[in-house]
Amino acid sequence: MTIAFDAPFEIDTRPAILDQFVTDETGRPGSRPRGVAYAAGLDEVLAVVGWARETRTPLIARGAGTSLEGHVLARGDELILDLSQADSILHLSAADFTATVQPGVTRTRLNAAAAEIGMQFTVDPGADASLGGMAATNASGTTSVRYGGMRTNVVALQAVFADGRAMRIGRAVRKSSSGYDLKDLLIGSAGTLAIITELTVRLHPIPEYLRSLRISFPTVRSAVAAAVDMLGLALPVSRLEFADAASMAAVNGFRGTGYPEAPALFIDLEAASDAAAASDEREIQRICLACGATEIDLARTHTERHALWEDRHRLFFALKARSPGHRFLVTDTAVPYSHIADAVDTATRLGAELGLDISAAGHIGDGNVHVVVPYTDESLPAAQRFSHAMVQHALDVGGTATGEHGIGLAKKQYLRAEHGDAVDVMAAIKRALDPYGLLNPGKILDP
Repeated sequence: MTIAFDAPFEIDTRPAILDQFVTDETGRPGSRPRGVAYAAGLDEVLAVVGWARETRTPLIARGAGTSLEGHVLARGDELILDLSQADSILHLSAADFTATVQPGVTRTRLNAAAAEIGMQFTVDPGADASLGGMAATNASGTTSVRYGGMRTNVVALQAVFADGRAMRIGRAVRKSSSGYDLKDLLIGSAGTLAIITELTVRLHPIPEYLRSLRISFPTVRSAVAAAVDMLGLALPVSRLEFADAASMAAVNGFRGTGYPEAPALFIDLEAASDAAAASDEREIQRICLACGATEIDLARTHTERHALWEDRHRLFFALKARSPGHRFLVTDTAVPYSHIADAVDTATRLGAELGLDISAAGHIGDGNVHVVVPYTDESLPAAQRFSHAMVQHALDVGGTATGEHGIGLAKKQYLRAEHGDAVDVMAAIKRALDPYGLLNPGKILDP
């Protein structure tokens, strides 16, 4: 460990350590940061932010590092503030349906602790991300169709601002009409407005009656139609996921399953009784058969349900295994329900035109379409053209450039096309809260 700056805390500048921070989960390249500082609590964060303000050193707060849009990549002059050691679960309350945690706590660790009191934390982006990082990117995932994403599930937080003040924002209550909603302003801001040091999140009871299904369809459009019909009938689905034929083929190869290599829905439904669960399950089967379903696989036991959802959760790893030696671009546009099938069709057409071996999946219950694009140095320009075209399609039909991954470095070029003059308001907020541009500069907005 070496101390490269006159700082009242240790800064690691060893090249082997800094090299661990030069790419993100997709292989997107960044630069070596100036150094890495570690913080396990509020006092240490305050010390780092105070020193950064005095020395005008830009900071990037980092948790588990699972973000996909370049949020935690350095340009070369930033200090990484690693919060992974701030990982204490401070309080669990079954009576209040809340947990209070430090930002480095991962979602699986919180769920293990919450399960001991019969509760669960429901935001599930797939990766074992840290709660602070999930709040910073407004993560969502497989369960957001029923439970919402991070904005819905964070009720209060503590954050350190660029001027060195630590503030508690929000209250651990179900609703509030008190003042401007600064909590939700920070959630999704990618550490550009403040550094989150504590969160109070919602917990939900673990459902006693749960059914899981995997249903195959002849076409993407028939799968989408079935999903929209389920939502239209207000069936209590807590997960509603889509995977295309290429994705199912990759799962078979990676997991040794024998699924039909056809578009599929993965579904969880929750109910208040076994009879209600059985009734809802029959209704789902009726809808899917009416839409042309070709196979219905029911998972009744905990073991069967776990295996079914492991197949879905391991999809990205299956796709990576199918294309060794590649890096992977992952799109995350979201579109209105009426345009989901068109988005997948557009991806299929663009992939063929550009010679890319794409796979489409996503949180269909939210209109969120993910396309995984394997690429090499040679095919990177084609992958980038593909991503741009998918974003343009989403914006053209009233959707968004990013349904859950956030803006980071990769998507800021689309902000004005999506938000118009509201980008000027965002810039004014950034200047007001971070006048020297020290907090994660160049992410979301240009310096």
